[in-house]
Amino acid sequence: MGLVGGSFLVRRLRGVIWAVASISLAVGYLSLTHSNPAPKEVTWEDVLTDAGKGRYQVITTEQLSKLHMENDLLLVDTRQDWEYRRGHIRGAVNFPIEPTWWSRWRKTGALKAALGPDKERSIVFY
Repeated sequence: MGLVGGSFLVRRLRGVIWAVASISLAVGYLSLTHSNPAPKEVTWEDVLTDAGKGRYQVITTEQLSKLHMENDLLLVDTRQDWEYRRGHIRGAVNFPIEPTWWSRWRKTGALKAALGPDKERSIVFY
């Protein structure tokens, strides 16, 4: 009888250890994926430097207006849904992009689908 009771306690203890480990992993994962890092003060020079590294072109509002009126231009509003609903450039599609690498990586396929197959089309993210 002592052996049977002992093995029950061992199984019970293993179950508790697995439960604690699972909860710890879940809490750790959630804290990593949902943490909001403190935003860094960004300067205009930082924007231009990052744009150059990514081979992006920075344009003025006037240039954007002219392009929008003259070309088949895809405008992508990267703000959150509620911000988009409060007002956006006519014809822009909303594709919220969160500031974490995990969120951006997770949405890669959806972004490709939203941008469409036309590789020659000009795209403006704002």
